[in-house]
Amino acid sequence: MSEYLTTRELAALLRVRERKVYDLVATGSLPVRRVTGKLLFPRQEIQDWIAGSAESAPVHAAAPDGAHHSAPSDHHAPPAVMTGGHDPLLEWALRESRSGIACLMDGALDGLDRADRGECIAVGLHVPEGDDWNAGVVEERFGRAPWVLVEWARRVRGLICRPGLPHPPTCLADVKGLKFQTRQKEAASELVLDRLLAAEGMGRDALTCAGTAERSETDLALAVATGRADVGLGIAAAARLHNLDFVPLVEERFDLMVWRRAYFEPSFQKLVAFCRDPAFEARAAELGGYDVSGFGTVHFNGA
Repeated sequence: MSEYLTTRELAALLRVRERKVYDLVATGSLPVRRVTGKLLFPRQEIQDWIAGSAESAPVHAAAPDGAHHSAPSDHHAPPAVMTGGHDPLLEWALRESRSGIACLMDGALDGLDRADRGECIAVGLHVPEGDDWNAGVVEERFGRAPWVLVEWARRVRGLICRPGLPHPPTCLADVKGLKFQTRQKEAASELVLDRLLAAEGMGRDALTCAGTAERSETDLALAVATGRADVGLGIAAAARLHNLDFVPLVEERFDLMVWRRAYFEPSFQKLVAFCRDPAFEARAAELGGYDVSGFGTVHFNGA
């Protein structure tokens, strides 16, 4: 037998739901270790805890400086709102699942700030971090709070181009001289853009930016479709919705940072159940540029 129990194994041992285990962890009632964002429970200490003979307090990993953030409490539950980065598939699933969860998708960085203020139950994220996505910023800001980071989908991001351009771009370096559509500063796609520009040895000064920023993936594509811009950095699904040309540049992972208690509530479980239905996979394929095979994978689990 393993020296450590997983959350599921401990729930089975205690004959409770996994949600109850997370609640006990959040109150500091259980001996627990956090390893690469996952919760593990020392078998012997758990047995002592059950028997009521544990002599020492539970051991918890120390929080890094600045990582302790308040979480929504049971007495002040956050509203059933999804914030963060915009995603057409997520927007559709929230509506079609009849989850009852409202959405205010105004950028990943905006969503993180709203989560900090207790204004939402979930945040959509696609923040680039070296070879990974999202987990670092979540651990830094919410590592000692009961938030869990679960995979939504992998998305292809690239250049959305107006058809009929005299010299259609084949890479980011080719956009010089074209009117480039940007997003708002709270959008994580702007962080991705900066990273791609740096890889090409370019800066923002190499872009001829449109006068205003667009606040969603579909609005960016619409700006290109109506001729207000020649090109922009967006996802494949948005390009297909408006029959625009598309040049793939990077695959990103779009995750949902979910307040753990809310994850087990009927509204969010309704969304989860809907996303395991074949209709969800069919919609993702229809939109294009999505890989939903990793849906539900946990990439970080807070305290």
